[in-house]
Amino acid sequence: MSNTLVDGQDFKLGLFSPNCSGGLAVTAIPERWSASWADNLRLAQLADQVGIDFILPIARWIGYGGETNFHEGVLEPIPWASGLLASTRRVVVFATVHTAFNHPVVSAKQLATVDHVGGGRAGVNVVAGWNEPEYRAMGVELPEAHDDRYARAQEWFDHLRALWTTEGRGDREGRFFTLRGVESMPKPVQGVLPVLNAGSSPQGRDFAARNANFVFTIIGDADEGAKVVAQLTEAARTRYQRAVGVMSPAHVVCRPTRAEAREYLHYYAEENADWEAVDNLMRLQGLHAQSFTKEMLAGFRSRFAAGHGTCPLIGTPDDVADEIERYAKAGLAGMTLSFVDYIGELRQFADEVIPRLEARGIRQPRPALDQEA
Repeated sequence: MSNTLVDGQDFKLGLFSPNCSGGLAVTAIPERWSASWADNLRLAQLADQVGIDFILPIARWIGYGGETNFHEGVLEPIPWASGLLASTRRVVVFATVHTAFNHPVVSAKQLATVDHVGGGRAGVNVVAGWNEPEYRAMGVELPEAHDDRYARAQEWFDHLRALWTTEGRGDREGRFFTLRGVESMPKPVQGVLPVLNAGSSPQGRDFAARNANFVFTIIGDADEGAKVVAQLTEAARTRYQRAVGVMSPAHVVCRPTRAEAREYLHYYAEENADWEAVDNLMRLQGLHAQSFTKEMLAGFRSRFAAGHGTCPLIGTPDDVADEIERYAKAGLAGMTLSFVDYIGELRQFADEVIPRLEARGIRQPRPALDQEA
């Protein structure tokens, strides 16, 4: 089974953060997402069946405190991706790798191995880093300047790609890594892996324009998305002679009626929000990351509780399909989805929303697994 994520044929849909306790919902409801291996395996196999294109994890080592210690339990992305790829047939599974905490020679071998497990269906999400408590926990200093973070990330990625595309042994010199007599076999199945980078700062978006297949960036709404797509695709074309797709994350509450959707959103993201964890998360985003503007942070507290500040897709199946259509018309290549109950709500999304997207020509129908070679 080949990796079809970068074929550019239609709007891609992925799942985001199911490897993390709570997913993206900063809520204290007892039925919040467990992120157990059993649930992740069931979810991945369901995603495979219903035609979800990819699954994207978060790499996290310390929770955000509060009543739930949001993201306390997180399955590490590389073994997680390997297990899911061994148990699915079609879906692309990303591994998220922090360049500050992982050596490029080790990562090159790990990611190529994961890709072989999945028959060429692995991807890599490259993270330059922002969460200062995790740096402190590991005895590593978080560079204050985004330029320094991305200088290291660029060198890390250059080494990674060279190890994937160069035969035999060789030396590589750099500011952060000096490699002597390095080699890396096996190579990824198709030479390199699809690359995603969550770039929202100017440096992050430039890194993604230079290196990634997809820029994964926070946007406020579809109108802003159209502007971001125009800026990023033009930057990639003029600066680096590359084409790049733009994706954004979203959280979904889809119910038969708008009233039911709003009632459930209020239940988990207002009445039962873990506000201490929300405030800790937003404080760290404001201090060390540039994913959200100051204006976004000022008005997004409820949106952080609902889905980590991502785009809301709230309402009936028609409402959700309408909103996704707006993002597709804005030029986005795809979106990631998160749910409070990934498994139960994905079934409903697949039954009710995906057919609407196919009827509008936003997505092409995915063949049943037993129809694929």
